[in-house]
Amino acid sequence: MMIISCSLLLLLLTISETLGITFYLPVDATKCIREEVHKDVLVVGEYQLSDAPFMRTDILVSDSQKHVLYKKESVSKGKFAFTTEDYEIFEVCFTSYPQGGHGDDLERSVKLTLRHGVEAKNYDDVAKAEKMKPMEMELRRLEDLAESIVNDFAYMRAREEEMRDTNESTNTRVLYFSIFSMCCLLFLAVWQIFYLRRYFQSKKLIE
Repeated sequence: MMIISCSLLLLLLTISETLGITFYLPVDATKCIREEVHKDVLVVGEYQLSDAPFMRTDILVSDSQKHVLYKKESVSKGKFAFTTEDYEIFEVCFTSYPQGGHGDDLERSVKLTLRHGVEAKNYDDVAKAEKMKPMEMELRRLEDLAESIVNDFAYMRAREEEMRDTNESTNTRVLYFSIFSMCCLLFLAVWQIFYLRRYFQSKKLIE
């Protein structure tokens, strides 16, 4: 029972590393898909577009710094792959253009599949290169998946510690600012008392 539970957990975590989406792209429009990945992660994408004789569609893959990772014009299907150098949010954009002077009611379907981490690796090629048996290949895949899970938890823990440190630092600054504000208000109140006292004394309203 425990083996089944562990296998189910690994399966769910494996599925989470694969993103598949289908959408319709109208003519003269741009649609983008964003995905965030960790450092040193292999990302593989595969796309396929329906036939549209009077539409041209371009694809552009870029990171948050607007670096072009993949670009191709007049696409119908294809693949792309890259490895992230740091924690990054990348986007895949499809842009369509009319051809032949046809109307604005044209559209085509776009099917996009993104895989990263363990799911992006081709373990069949790894098995052939290292002459591994099917069981050894599956164990290697599970080992890489377990390592990926550990790295994800380590990253989330590091982010939690970073956010906690930021929160504590903010609380400390707020405390110091509150103390400073109270001191300023106290000084202003004392100065106002002495000022009014001198003013009333000058007017001989009080002794």
